[in-house]
Amino acid sequence: PMVRGQSVYFSVYNRGKKSICLDLRNPKGKQVLAALVPKADIVLENFRPGVMAAMGFAYEQLRELNPGIILVSVSGFGQYGPYRDRPAFDSLGQAMGGLMALTGQPEGHPVGTASSVVDRYTALHATIGALAALRHRERTGEGQLVDVCLLDSALTMVEIPTSYFLATGAEGGEGGRPPYRAKDGWVVIAAAGRDMAARLMTIVGGPADDTPLAGSSPAGDRRAKIEAWCSAHTIDEVCAALHEAGVPAAPVRTIPEVAKDPHLWEREMLVKMEDAVAGEMYLPGATVKLSKTPARVGAVPTPGQHTDEVLGRLLGYDRAALDAHRTAGAIA
Repeated sequence: PMVRGQSVYFSVYNRGKKSICLDLRNPKGKQVLAALVPKADIVLENFRPGVMAAMGFAYEQLRELNPGIILVSVSGFGQYGPYRDRPAFDSLGQAMGGLMALTGQPEGHPVGTASSVVDRYTALHATIGALAALRHRERTGEGQLVDVCLLDSALTMVEIPTSYFLATGAEGGEGGRPPYRAKDGWVVIAAAGRDMAARLMTIVGGPADDTPLAGSSPAGDRRAKIEAWCSAHTIDEVCAALHEAGVPAAPVRTIPEVAKDPHLWEREMLVKMEDAVAGEMYLPGATVKLSKTPARVGAVPTPGQHTDEVLGRLLGYDRAALDAHRTAGAIA
């Protein structure tokens, strides 16, 4: 999606970063990266396995340049295994990891999520791995290779039904989580536990037994009771009654409704920023709130905007050196 000539993807995922353009197929470009590695803590790469080695920057080669370097390799299927050389995107991870088969069940067919959830899980695993590697280096002085991939991350999203199947030979444990239809829309009810289930069934007029109730997939007769009750009430009425009883419930919102949520604005999860291309963009804020070192959302760079600044500051390149590298096509 584009906003006044600016890619929303580019803006969202590059806010707060400095951008340099470096051609790693150009010998002089390789020399620049080799000079940057000793100044770096982490190298993050998202190529297929073998590409970094082909360019001359495998972990062993990076370690020669900087023994403490941490290489975070993010790929579709990991640095080893039968699928290592295959390309992949989020939807393949959802499909091969089993998530797509569970989403939409038991009331429909396999459905991929609208958001690239496997990509995001993998990014979080890469971050966690990088932080753990930094802690290890702090103690030992040693860097290491961090290997994360889409399929591994997808498996962590279906670990309960997978473990259940391997132990019992039966499918179960988790399924799809369909919402309930109210008079004016849809609502999610998550009465996960005997006490919550009993309170919910008391409200909707069903048996308040102690059978565990997964909020979105109760047994058929009990779900029918909940459906009938929800269909006779508005979303606000459903949520008010269940909140009073201590049963988690929430409306199924559209994106325009989410974008106007005052809670998200108060927590600065949505912020308005100037953009060099679009003029003005609304971008996500800092998800992690730190009391001592609060994050701030930096501007969106244009590609290569900081090439001269970064290479001048970190490598001491003067104007003549920058011009020579630019003429050679190594930087832009």
